[in-house]
Amino acid sequence: MNLQWMAWTGPTAIFFGVIAGLLVLFTILGIRYPETPRVGILRIETTRGDRLFITLLGSAFINAGWLALSGLPQGWALGLCAIYAAAVFRWV
Repeated sequence: MNLQWMAWTGPTAIFFGVIAGLLVLFTILGIRYPETPRVGILRIETTRGDRLFITLLGSAFINAGWLALSGLPQGWALGLCAIYAAAVFRWV
């Protein structure tokens, strides 16, 4: 199978590997440590998986906005995403 058209670079492979790893980790956590949904500052019930989805979606917007509006290196956006993720998992 020829996947050259997909531009599989090192960063691309790492990105998808991390996403796959997170999905596996959260599946294992969900089986081993079941949880009940909780209500956070958004006033909706969320589980670990919901908070992961909110984090990934928000991080995509942070990175897209960073690329569009900032001339700074993308690594700074990664740091901002880490802070955002910590806040989502703590308060949402």
